[in-house]
Amino acid sequence: MDISEQLAEVVKVSNGFKPMKGLADRLANQHTDKELPVLAHKLFESTDYQIRMVAVFLFGKLAAKDANSLSFLQEIVAKDENWRVQEILAMAFDNFCKDTGYEESLATIKSWLTAEDLHTRRAASEGLRIWTRRLYFKENPEVAIHLLALLKNDYSEYVRKSCGNALRDISKKFPEKVLHEISKWGTSKNESQVKKLILKNKKLLTLD
Repeated sequence: MDISEQLAEVVKVSNGFKPMKGLADRLANQHTDKELPVLAHKLFESTDYQIRMVAVFLFGKLAAKDANSLSFLQEIVAKDENWRVQEILAMAFDNFCKDTGYEESLATIKSWLTAEDLHTRRAASEGLRIWTRRLYFKENPEVAIHLLALLKNDYSEYVRKSCGNALRDISKKFPEKVLHEISKWGTSKNESQVKKLILKNKKLLTLD
């Protein structure tokens, strides 16, 4: 089956992402590092979101060794209007961090969490979930907590929801550290909304 036939098959997929990821994996194995960015850019021009999803997976594979691919994710992919593509952007960013090393990616993570575009901020928050399953953050949970706390008063509810859910994930293993962080927060509507999401972990209420 040639590439056009494989692309035609993924366009039929209306739910999930595994077929798109599988195709991206195969394409990455079949093309050189020089060929792959050209292919990824061509695929991202498609009007079919499924094909753009494949492209974003490819950019995620390239990003750790190609700064242009990382920039494309942040500057172009983050503006894609399809929510499914945005989910893959989060995965692509995590792939960049994994390939680079999470500790070595801290400056980039912070940059994405404080970016002007809300989809970029959300991709960083959502992509690394569950943050403390990544070895560096498992050993340094307070770093993950402090980084996510940058979003506690974000103007976007979409971003705040990701922040609250990510911190609630962490609270299941490190409840005291998360409680200590949110005890320092203010009482704004945005911060209160994030706290409410975190405190859906009922175990925190027994420690508070």
